[in-house]
Amino acid sequence: MTVTAERKTAIIADNARTEGDTGSPEVQVAILTERIVNLTEHFKTHAKDNHSRRGLLMLVNKRRSLLDYLKKEDASRYAALIAKLGLRK
Repeated sequence: MTVTAERKTAIIADNARTEGDTGSPEVQVAILTERIVNLTEHFKTHAKDNHSRRGLLMLVNKRRSLLDYLKKEDASRYAALIAKLGLRK
């Protein structure tokens, strides 16, 4: 259910803007997306886990806020991130 250290390192390396970048919105959104996907899989077998569902909603809201910020600051980076992560259909 959690993101392993190796997977998190791979996500950071894949989405970092510069060397050692771990705090940019792109990296944060990518990590949140991985956690959201893991929790979504968890709910397929544990449908009544309402405590984790609350955590999922908080993660989705945090990701939405970061995406709104990125869209406001730099629309081209926003569009590239959305396409890369496949968040919009």
